[in-house]
Amino acid sequence: MRALLRGSIVLGLIAGPALAAPRTYAVPDPTAQLTPPKGGGGASHAQGYEAAQANCQTCHSVDYIATQPPGRGKAFWEAEVSKMIKAYHAPIDEADGHAIAAYLADTY
Repeated sequence: MRALLRGSIVLGLIAGPALAAPRTYAVPDPTAQLTPPKGGGGASHAQGYEAAQANCQTCHSVDYIATQPPGRGKAFWEAEVSKMIKAYHAPIDEADGHAIAAYLADTY
């Protein structure tokens, strides 16, 4: 009986992952869009807005940005952008990262 149980466990460990189908799911449509930069932000905020559109939505929806507590300021957004680059390996160059953080701080 032990041999049969041991054999069943070994077979389950070997065949289990091979027989499992990959999980699929439908990603919901985005429910938010990036807010255009406020007037007075100048070219740097326009650059940050464009860089955010080109980079941020590659990994997550705008909802992630829009649901952050408002008015967190420049240090918060610089830390968030830095985290995306360093921890999640977002391919954002330094200039775009600073521009994105400035845009987000001013807009959100």
